[in-house]
Amino acid sequence: MTQQFTDRQGRAVVLEEITEGNWRDVADVAPADEQRRYVAALAARYLLLSQRGDVWTSLGVRAGDTVVGHVMWAYDDGDGTHWIGGMVVSAAEQGKGVGRATLGAVIERLSDLPDCRQIRLSCHPDNTSAAGLYASFGFQPTGGLEDEEIVMALPVGQDDGA
Repeated sequence: MTQQFTDRQGRAVVLEEITEGNWRDVADVAPADEQRRYVAALAARYLLLSQRGDVWTSLGVRAGDTVVGHVMWAYDDGDGTHWIGGMVVSAAEQGKGVGRATLGAVIERLSDLPDCRQIRLSCHPDNTSAAGLYASFGFQPTGGLEDEEIVMALPVGQDDGA
């Protein structure tokens, strides 16, 4: 099921593969200064992690005609969970609903994968705005920590009890 995700300005917010045509715009995405204690100063760091680490898959975030963010995802074959990481929204796009639309789009994308049963992410304990956003989608703390961040999980689809 494909849902249309829009920001508060009515622009369609879509995830797109990283290509020769958009990677520079995605790499240049920079969060607001006060968010740099929670995320990288530039999305370029996350693009490199995706290219060099062979774990993460980076996606650009476009609102209308403009690249406005970055998000990445990974599959943990150790426990069968999918992870969301490296979500950065450009400082100029903050407060416009881009983060909410991005999270909705990436949850939908991962949920559509046949083996997706749970989506996880981590959040710094002081990042209350991100924690509130994640909770509004149904993410709940697992009690675990990842690099001093609180791990949150969202069950997906029909759990067969296994």
